Amino acid sequence: MTSATSVLPDAVSTPDAASDRERHFWPAVWALGVGSFAIGTGEFVIMGLLPEVAQDLGVTIPQAGHVITAYAMGVVIGAPVLAVLAAEWPRRALLIALMALFAAGNFASACAPGYVTMNLLRLMTGLPHGTYFGVAALMAASLAPPNRRASAVGLVMSGLTLATLAGVPLAAWLGQHLGWRAAFVLVGAIAALACALIRRGVPDVPAAHGASPLRELGALARPQVWLTLGISAIGFGGLFAVFSYVKPLLTEVTGLSVDSVPLVLALFGLGMVLGNLAGARLADKALMPTIGWLLAWSVLVLAAIPFTAPYTIAICVNVFLLGTIVAIGPALQIRLMDTAGDAQTLAAALNHSAFNTANALGAWLGGVAIATGHGWTSTGWVGVLLAFGGIAVFGASLWMQRRMRARGEAHA
Repeated sequence: MTSATSVLPDAVSTPDAASDRERHFWPAVWALGVGSFAIGTGEFVIMGLLPEVAQDLGVTIPQAGHVITAYAMGVVIGAPVLAVLAAEWPRRALLIALMALFAAGNFASACAPGYVTMNLLRLMTGLPHGTYFGVAALMAASLAPPNRRASAVGLVMSGLTLATLAGVPLAAWLGQHLGWRAAFVLVGAIAALACALIRRGVPDVPAAHGASPLRELGALARPQVWLTLGISAIGFGGLFAVFSYVKPLLTEVTGLSVDSVPLVLALFGLGMVLGNLAGARLADKALMPTIGWLLAWSVLVLAAIPFTAPYTIAICVNVFLLGTIVAIGPALQIRLMDTAGDAQTLAAALNHSAFNTANALGAWLGGVAIATGHGWTSTGWVGVLLAFGGIAVFGASLWMQRRMRARGEAHA
C-alpha cells in the first residue's frame, strides 16, 4: 500500500528531508488553503445571486440555475481527465496552472454576454476544481508527518469551509451592490492571489517516479477505490438532500423570515469549519472507524430534521450539526490515497467528482420527495436513506478488506 508521501522524492525518510518538509508545511498549506477558499467562494456564491443573473441574462431563475449544474458537470468531467493528462507534470506547476484556469474562468464569466456563453464558461471554470483539491491534498499530506496526514488535508479543505462563512457573504454583498459580475471578478482576483502564493510557498516537487497517464488509470481497476467513491457519492448525498431545500424549510415549516435565513446558514458554515477540523483529527487517530462513526452520525443528524424543523432553536442547532457532516471529507480523501496504490492523483481528484455526484443525487431525490407531496421535512428521511446507503457501501468495503487480508495470511 502506497501512502501519500510518495508525492515527494525518495529521500523523504532522511532527517534532512523531514526538516525540509516541516519548513515548507505552513507556507504551502496557507497557499493551498487560499486556493481552496477561492474555489469555495466561486462555487457557492452564484446560489445567492441567481435572481440578478437571471434578470441580466434574460432568463428565468430556474434556467439561471443551470449555470450551477454546468459548473458541477465541469468538476465531474475535469477531475479524472486533467488528473490523467497532467500525471507527469511537476506538482507546483500543475497547481498553478489549475488555479490560473479557475481564475481565467471567473474573469471570463464576469464578461459573459449571454446565457449559453455563461453556461459554457461555468463548465470550463469547474474543470480544474477536483484535480486542484486532489493534488493539493496529496501535497499537504506529503509535507505532514505520517500520523498527521488527515489533519493536513483538513487544513487545506478549511479554505473551502471558511468560504461559506466569509468568502460567499462578501462576494454576494459585492454582487448585490455592484452587480453579479463583480462577484466573479472578486473570485478571479482571489484565485490570482493563490497562484502567486503557491508559486512562493509550495515546494517545487516533481511528479512521483514513473508517473504516467496509464498508471493513473490503474486506480480504476481497484475495487476499494470504487467503494470509497461510492461512500462519498451515496453516503454524503444526505447532506445535500436537506441543504438544497433548507431555505424553504426554514421559511415554510419553521416560520422564519427571509432576512433571518442567512444567520441560520452561517451556523451551517460554522458547523462545516469545526466538523472539517474535528473529522481530520479523528481520521489521524483511527481512519476506518472514523468513517463508520461519521456515517452513523449523519443518520442521527438527518433523522432529527423532521422533528426539529417546527422549532426555531432546535432547527438552528440541527442546521449547525448538519454542517458537521463534512467531517467525513478528510477521512475519505486519505482512504482514497491509501487504496489507490501508485495512482493517487486520479483517485484523490475523483473524490471531488464523487462529492459533486452526491450533490446532484441528494438534491434530485430530495426534490422528488417534495414534488410527490411529502413536504419539506421529507428531505430529512431521504437523507437518512442515503446515509444508510453509504453505510452499506462502507460495510462492503470492510468485508472485502478483511477477506483480502485473510487470503494474504493464508498464502503467507
